Amino acid sequence: MEEVDGEVIVVDNASVDGTLPMLKEKFPEVTLISNKENVGFSKACNQGIAMATGRYVLLLNPDTLIEETTLVKSLGFMDKHPDAGALGVKMIDGKGNYLPESKRALPTPAVAFYKIFGLSSLFPHSPTFNRYYLGHLDENETHSVDVLTGAFMMLRKEVLDKIGGLDEDYFMYGEDIDLSYRITQAGYRNYYYPETTIVHYKGESTKKGSLNYVILFYKAMLIFAEKHFSRQRAGFISLLIRPAIYIRAALSAIRRVLSFLAWPLIDMALLYAGYLFLVPFWEQFKFQTHSYYPPEFRNYIVPAYIIVWILSVWIAGGYRKPVRLWNVARGLLLGMIIILVIYALLPVQLRFSRALILLGTAWGIVAGLAVRLLFSLVPGDFLTLAAKHQKKVLIIACEKEFNRITKFLKQLDIHASIAGYVPPEDKSSKGPVLGSPDMLREIVKIHRIQEIIFSAEDTRTNHIITTMNRLSEVPVEFKVALPEGSPIVGSSSVERPGELYLVELNAVSQLRNRLKKRGLDISLASLFVVLSPMILLVVRNRKNFIRNCLKVLSGSKTWVGYCRTGTTVPENLPALPENVLCPVNFLATTDPDPEVLQSINQTYARNYHLTFDLKIVFRNIKRLGN
Repeated sequence: MEEVDGEVIVVDNASVDGTLPMLKEKFPEVTLISNKENVGFSKACNQGIAMATGRYVLLLNPDTLIEETTLVKSLGFMDKHPDAGALGVKMIDGKGNYLPESKRALPTPAVAFYKIFGLSSLFPHSPTFNRYYLGHLDENETHSVDVLTGAFMMLRKEVLDKIGGLDEDYFMYGEDIDLSYRITQAGYRNYYYPETTIVHYKGESTKKGSLNYVILFYKAMLIFAEKHFSRQRAGFISLLIRPAIYIRAALSAIRRVLSFLAWPLIDMALLYAGYLFLVPFWEQFKFQTHSYYPPEFRNYIVPAYIIVWILSVWIAGGYRKPVRLWNVARGLLLGMIIILVIYALLPVQLRFSRALILLGTAWGIVAGLAVRLLFSLVPGDFLTLAAKHQKKVLIIACEKEFNRITKFLKQLDIHASIAGYVPPEDKSSKGPVLGSPDMLREIVKIHRIQEIIFSAEDTRTNHIITTMNRLSEVPVEFKVALPEGSPIVGSSSVERPGELYLVELNAVSQLRNRLKKRGLDISLASLFVVLSPMILLVVRNRKNFIRNCLKVLSGSKTWVGYCRTGTTVPENLPALPENVLCPVNFLATTDPDPEVLQSINQTYARNYHLTFDLKIVFRNIKRLGN
C-alpha cells in the first residue's frame, strides 16, 4: 500500500494448506518465518514482533479481509491519541453479521458467571448481564474498552517494549485479554474504533460449537484469573468454568454418539416395522392363521436378527460417510448368511422360519436403500451418497509424478477433487504442496481427505506401509499408481507377491479390517471347539490345538498373521497378535527366502481380505496345532 510505509512479516505455524510455496512464489518481498511445528498463537506473534522495526505493530489473523483504508485510518487515530496503547476495529463475519468480540470487558467473576450461564445472550444490551461483550456500548461509536481481539490489534511498539510481548502460557485464546489488561495496567488505553470494518471469517479452530473451542477458551480464562486475580476470585471463576467444560464436553459427546447411532437406529426401526407386517403376512399365506408363531419370536428372535444385520452393515462399511448403497446391501446379505448359519446350528424348537429371514433381508435392502435415496434429496449433510460426492484425493509423489497421475485421473473422468500433493521426502517442490510427510495426519483432517494415492515410482513399499499404519485410525482409502501406463488397473493379491497392478489398498490396520479379522478369529475358534472331536482326529498337535483355540478366543493369538524368519518379527508393519498360520502356508514353496517373506508380509498388510484368511485356515486344518 503506497500510503503506508511498512513491512509484512508472516509467521507460518507448520501450515498444511500450501501457504509457504504460494508466499515464496507470489510475494517474495514478505519476511517469512516458517515454524516446523505449531508453536501456538502467542509464541508465533512474539517471533514476528521481535523482527518488527516500525513504530506500530499490527497483529492480523490470516482469515481476515481489511478495507483499503483500514491501515491509514487506524494509523491516523493512533497518531492523534498518544494515550492509545492498542486499537481494534469493528469486525463482521463472512455473512456480514457484527461480531461482538470486537469489544469486550475483563472476565471478572460476575462477568464470567453471566456469560457461562447464557445471561449475556438473553440480555444482549444489558450493561450488567452482557458486560463481557459490552452490549450497552454502541457498536458504531468509538470507545475506550478493557479488551480487544487478537484477530486485529494495532499496538504501539514502545508499549510492547515496556510491558513485553504476548504471554506464551496461552496457546490459543486468552492472550489478547492478557495483553489488553497489561496495556491498561501500564497507563495506556485500548480503543475500539468502528470507523473502519474488517471481515473475520473465523476458521475451523474458532467454531464456537466445537469442544476444542470450549476447552481452549475456558482454560484461557482460568489462566488469566490465576495470574491477575486474587486467589479467592480466581477460585470462584475456576468453580464456574470447570463444570462448564465438563457439561459442554458431555453435550458434545452425546451429539457425536447420536450422530453415529442415527442410521443404525433408523435401520433397526425399519427392519422391526417390516417384521410387524411380514410375520402376519407369512402366517396367513403359509399357515392360514395369524397366531402360528409364539410371542417370543417377535420379542426375542427378531431383535436378535436385527442386531446381526446392523453389525453386518457396520462391518461392511454401510455406515461410513459418504454412503455407498452397495455397502448397505452387502452388509444385509452378509447378515443373512450369518443368521442362516446360526439358524442351522440351533435346536429344532428355535428354528422358526428360513423364509422370514430371506423376506426380512429383502425388506431391509429395499426399505434401507429407498430411505437413503430419499434422504439424499434433502439439503444438508445428514446423508450424502458416494455417487454424488466428489472424493477429496491426496497424492504422495514428487512434482513430476503428481502431474502425471493428476492428468491420468482427469482423462478417466474420475469423480474426485485433487487437494494437492505431499513429496515423500522434504524436498523443495512447486505447485499445490500441502506439507511434509510428518504432517499427513493434520493434512488429512484439515483437507478432509478421503483417498490417498501413492506413486510407486517415488515411494517405497515400506514407506507406504508405515504411512498406512500411522493413519490406521483415519477413515481414508489407499491406492498405488504404477510408474508407467495406466496406473489404476487390476488388483493386487497376496497370492502373487511382488506384483503391483492396482492397488486398491485395504490395510489390515484399518478399523473395519481389525474388526473383521477379530470376528473371524472368534467365529472360527468357536466353531473349532464345537467340532473338536472331529478335528482332533486330523490335527497334528492336539494339545496345542486346544491351547490355540483358547488363546485366539482371548485375543492373544490370531489364526493368520505375518510370516517370520526364524524368530524375527516383521518391522514397520501394523501390529498383529502372535499367529498360528501365515500366508506362506498358502503357497507351494515351503522354504521361501527372506526377501520373498518380506514381500508376502507387506502385501498381506497392505491388501487384507477376509477370504484369504479363510483359504489359509481351511487348507491347513492339520497345522492348527502349530
